[in-house]
Amino acid sequence: MNEKPLSSSIRLATPADIPALVKMINAAFAIEEFLEGTRTDAAHLAAAMKQGQILLIENPQGQLLASVYSEQRGDRGYLGMLAVSPGAQGSGLARRLVEAVEDRFRRAGLAAIEISVLSLRPELLPIYRRFGFVETAIEPFLYPRTFKDGDTGAACHCIVMTKSI
Repeated sequence: MNEKPLSSSIRLATPADIPALVKMINAAFAIEEFLEGTRTDAAHLAAAMKQGQILLIENPQGQLLASVYSEQRGDRGYLGMLAVSPGAQGSGLARRLVEAVEDRFRRAGLAAIEISVLSLRPELLPIYRRFGFVETAIEPFLYPRTFKDGDTGAACHCIVMTKSI
């Protein structure tokens, strides 16, 4: 496990952060070798910033360490694309970001927060359970990325997890 980076700060991402975000997010999601292409690109992140917010953590030198997308959806919050730079994984940064998003949603008067986990990433379920999320629904996989080797992804679905805040 890596040590927690000292003096790292959380802030809202700006359009100027997009190039570094694309690089870090794609490195963090490189494990998803079953999907074609990269996890995100500049256009996707720019659109996401118009729909919701991206929080990030950087060290005092300005190096991006982690990020998460959040969006208010009616009376619930949504958390997605949680990414930690491969060199900083296991250092508690994901938990810090999740807690920051929860705090923002709580102050906005929301009662719950949801995430969606690909069924092909079962190793993520225990992590989110430790953060207080529980499985609440199954939804079809609708992300625009396709599966490698011509697989239609029929065996893949999304596991919705919810946490009361």
